[in-house]
Amino acid sequence: MKKHLSSGVDGSMLRTPVAFIIFNRPDTTERVFAEIAKVRPAKLFVIADGPRPDRPGEAEKCAAVRAIVDGVDWECEVFRNYSDVNLGSGRRPATGVSWVFEQVEEAIILEDDCLPHPTFFRFCQELLEKYRDDERVMMISGNNWQFGQGRTPRSYYFSRCTGTWGWASWRRAWQHYDFVMKLWPALRDTPWLLDILGDPRQAETWQNIFDRVHASAGNVFDYQWTFACWAQNGLAITPNVNLVSNIGFRGDATHTANPTSMFANDPTAEMKFPLQHPPCMVRDREADRFTFELFFPPKPPLPVRLRRKLFAILPGPVREGISYLWSKWKPLTLAKEAVLSEHDR
Repeated sequence: MKKHLSSGVDGSMLRTPVAFIIFNRPDTTERVFAEIAKVRPAKLFVIADGPRPDRPGEAEKCAAVRAIVDGVDWECEVFRNYSDVNLGSGRRPATGVSWVFEQVEEAIILEDDCLPHPTFFRFCQELLEKYRDDERVMMISGNNWQFGQGRTPRSYYFSRCTGTWGWASWRRAWQHYDFVMKLWPALRDTPWLLDILGDPRQAETWQNIFDRVHASAGNVFDYQWTFACWAQNGLAITPNVNLVSNIGFRGDATHTANPTSMFANDPTAEMKFPLQHPPCMVRDREADRFTFELFFPPKPPLPVRLRRKLFAILPGPVREGISYLWSKWKPLTLAKEAVLSEHDR
């Protein structure tokens, strides 16, 4: 543990503990750590993964990253959870966050490529306090993926989207997290996902995701967190402006390798204070639908001309059968969409 004195940005110290997840990227780590240093948290939890044995030079990069965090120069309790072996981008964050919540009741969590706006920390701290005992809220996200669309005149809205590129939560919520999703088989064949999401395509998409993660959790931890939140019928707080930019879209990333992604280096904006709180706790279904379509765009259908050509070369009985099934299926689909639309209103 290091204890030093230094002046913060405004002379104050962040009361809320910060958890910082690091690995092998000194450049992004240094930028994120600089923002953490400005708010001078009283407690800093550092979670580090070990190098992969088949990657030459990675041990040196991991060491360089850990040295950056040794630069704490304010009065701060520093707790370290460093793995000597590589646990991967799924199990390392999962075990690390669990370790943090064994020590403290609530925390702000940042990965080494999630660059926060300075107001992100105060936003999280105030809402962690406001919703501390409200079990309807499972997390506070720093991510807004509405790309300039103001969804509310308030400072934030409620969502099913569990954005973890900079977030905060409580021990009371994280206790429901299960890396291997043992509850999934019991829920899989129920209408639970459709009830939660209110949209058949979203429900089908997430069923496929949860099937894959349950079969092999692999290198993700956040899908399991989404499942845990939804299994408790929990909501996430989403800021009405984006408070965290993902600066890790590049070739050496595990999940964000495309530097031209629309989500890469998404600009941040200042959160205004005092916060304007929503008058009621209602999920913004339209905002969630917009975000879902960005991350999981529908597959483009075959061009009409090509479909007609393919249909024309089918044997007559097959064409008749398809026409018959279509005549039965289309009215049912339209009726289901009408019911969901009415439910949305």
